[in-house]
Amino acid sequence: MNNLSEQAIAVKAKHVDAVVDKFNNATSAIVVDYRGLTVEQVTDLRKQLRDAGVQMNVIKNKVLTRAADKAGYGDLNEVFAGPTAVAFSDEDPIAPAKILKKFADSVDALEIKGGYIEGKIVSVDEINTYATLPSREDLLSMLASELQAPVRNVAYAIKAIVDKGDEGDAA
Repeated sequence: MNNLSEQAIAVKAKHVDAVVDKFNNATSAIVVDYRGLTVEQVTDLRKQLRDAGVQMNVIKNKVLTRAADKAGYGDLNEVFAGPTAVAFSDEDPIAPAKILKKFADSVDALEIKGGYIEGKIVSVDEINTYATLPSREDLLSMLASELQAPVRNVAYAIKAIVDKGDEGDAA
């Protein structure tokens, strides 16, 4: 009997360690209460998250508490109550916030409880603020456009000088 308990404890420890790895490897993790969602709604939400490279897992609160403590996110423990799912993103730290906020706005049953973004524990209000930001790709596109503007202006100025010089040669 003792051997069976040790095996069960070892399995639970592995599960906690797997969740610690998720916490450590993710750029963000958003905790939600999914109570009241239909199977179709959960399936739709998971698909939206998966398409953005985000993985949502339903994890027991005791496992989450132990894993968060081990990973250095013990301040999240207060949000691990009731049915809990966590959306982990290894790539775009804002993607889970955007998708979950949009989904929660259309489906009252989904409640965002908290999380962390790029190592910083954030409140629901902060998550909602992040959710309104442009995506990383949009921000990079805006930055590239701004960086190109001076070069483009110099090119236009040179072209105008060349065109003006060509007009002077023709006269």
